[in-house]
Amino acid sequence: CACAATRGTLLTRVYAVLGLMMLAILIAASAVSGGRTAFAIGRVAPMARVARAVPQMVLPIDLKGKTAFVAGVADSSGYGWAICKALAEAGATITVGTWPPVLGIFEKSLSSGKFDEDLVLSDGSKMVISKVYPLDATFDTPDDVPEDVKANKRYAGISGYTVSEAAKKVETDYGKIDILVHSLANGPEVTKPLLETSRKGYLAATSASAYSFVSLVQKFGPIMNKGGACISLSYIASERVIPGYGGGMSSAKAALESDTRVLAYEAGRKYAITVNTISAGALKSRAASAIGGTKGEKTFIEYAIDYAKANAPLEKDLYSDDVGQVAAFLCSPLAGSVTGLTMYVDNGLHAMGLAVDSKAMQRD
Repeated sequence: CACAATRGTLLTRVYAVLGLMMLAILIAASAVSGGRTAFAIGRVAPMARVARAVPQMVLPIDLKGKTAFVAGVADSSGYGWAICKALAEAGATITVGTWPPVLGIFEKSLSSGKFDEDLVLSDGSKMVISKVYPLDATFDTPDDVPEDVKANKRYAGISGYTVSEAAKKVETDYGKIDILVHSLANGPEVTKPLLETSRKGYLAATSASAYSFVSLVQKFGPIMNKGGACISLSYIASERVIPGYGGGMSSAKAALESDTRVLAYEAGRKYAITVNTISAGALKSRAASAIGGTKGEKTFIEYAIDYAKANAPLEKDLYSDDVGQVAAFLCSPLAGSVTGLTMYVDNGLHAMGLAVDSKAMQRD
């Protein structure tokens, strides 16, 4: 028994020495290969992983050195503004395109300090909008602008606001850009049911809300760096019936999402850029608040917000920052392989098939 015990002790010591030798070899190999083991040795690799601390994965959204053009920013209440802030938080240079009739008001609000509180970033600094360009995305070239628009006093003193002209100005000022955001939508007959919508109103909605994105990618694509990103904003009415969202706007959003997929292929092959759209939930922005509702009555957007909060899987408010953060992700290298996507940011409302607050769902 004593001999057996002695042999056991000797074997234990031999195994310990061999283990130390193998560990020394691994450490030496790791040092030579800059901290990575240069080869695998049977079952020893797991021991090496256990021996050192596991690093924490950090995936910051870093857009420093990137330039963004955000089309459709005219105040501080909408998704366009929130996207600007999120991109600025990540370090991007921000430029915007603003509809000519409200350009003066927007620039005055910026310079007067009206938006100062809304400009504050998480570190206490203020977002800087480096340049504001006039943009009417319903016109591709100067020849497309009708005489009545040129003579309109709301356009007085403003020039170079077509998509092609805006792209040329941005190229002159910045050379290449990296991010293109389409935050545009307009339907002159949006309060009318589809059965009462005129051809003119229907086509106007599609022109301003869907084809404008096609035009922007056409004209800005050539001045975008490889690996750049284009995003637009859609709405669930593209695939679900939303009474009150009329005038052809639901059709325009459906076209926008379809165009996103086609542009993802075409612009991806031609310019090596990504193209995605965000289907955002209801937000009480200035533009949305103008849809329907007489004085003293709830507007369409107020009904939509209440409905979403009552029926979405996540029972919480949706903020513009929620969309801004997702937009920043889609515009970052982290989403470099994501394209042709409709990304829902609506607290999950798109997934629902029944309204849980409906009277028909109430049980006795």
